[in-house]
Amino acid sequence: MIKEQAIIIGAGPCGLAAAIELERSGLHPVIIEKSNIAHSISMYPTYMHFFSTPERLEIGDIPFTTPNDKPSRLEAINYYRTAALRNKLRINAYETVLRVERQSDGVFHLTSTDRYGVEKQYESRYVIVATGYFDHPNYLGIPGEQMDKVTHFFREAHPYTGMEVAIIGGSNSAIDAALELERVGAKVTIIYRGEGYSRSIKPWVRPSIENKVNTGIIRMLFESRVVEINSHHVIVENPEGRHTIANDFVLALTGFHPDREFLTNSGVKIEEEGFPYFDETTMETNVPGLYLAGVVASKHEANEIFIETGRFHGNKIAQHIASLR
Repeated sequence: MIKEQAIIIGAGPCGLAAAIELERSGLHPVIIEKSNIAHSISMYPTYMHFFSTPERLEIGDIPFTTPNDKPSRLEAINYYRTAALRNKLRINAYETVLRVERQSDGVFHLTSTDRYGVEKQYESRYVIVATGYFDHPNYLGIPGEQMDKVTHFFREAHPYTGMEVAIIGGSNSAIDAALELERVGAKVTIIYRGEGYSRSIKPWVRPSIENKVNTGIIRMLFESRVVEINSHHVIVENPEGRHTIANDFVLALTGFHPDREFLTNSGVKIEEEGFPYFDETTMETNVPGLYLAGVVASKHEANEIFIETGRFHGNKIAQHIASLR
């Protein structure tokens, strides 16, 4: 049994920020990360730029310097890696936490496995879950969704040149993907259940998508949903009936959700809306000593925008733990 003062699950920006704050409060946490540092950001589209300005993404009082108004994905990866190294954070990468169990004495027992299948056992008084959403897409539950032509992640446009691409969703990620795909010669159809453009679309992007749609360069189907995916087409349903649309690839950019099963098995109460319960002043869940940090506590917020506030969760947690010691 490996004994630790505190364990943080997840080495994303908010998990790193929490580790730095706990170090400063006198604890020496270990971070257990099932992939690499800032894994979610490394999965973002290759040429993505953040909505936030660099100073709003900073952690640990380390300046985020860039000549750009909005930092790129690559700059963010470099920044968070540097923050981890500079603060000498202990990170067990490529190790997955399987179970978190609180014992009668208030101590947590954690079971993990590394990429070779070797199981480890940990013991800690405090556990911070900072696992994010990105590994758990919102599935549509329709025939054909599991085909190789379907993905819930968009990395870059080049592989889709000359292809018929259907994008399911109308958020910023869907609109950004559509514009990038059109630029490389893909034939894009956006299928969105809303009656009009989402209010969340970035204001400087909306004129571009409206122009492409109004001129027929990008096809936009409102009040529509995909009901079936086949090898060479998709079937779309809207108020006018069902339609068959030629298709080579489907980008189902329908968002993500927290790992509710893992949280429930850890004892965390899931509220009616499907989000985990926590005290917003301390970030502690209904399980004493078990905290949430980052996008897992974002509820209706998501992804990079939430780093702006999620980076301060570690400070709340550190202050609460300090009051208990």
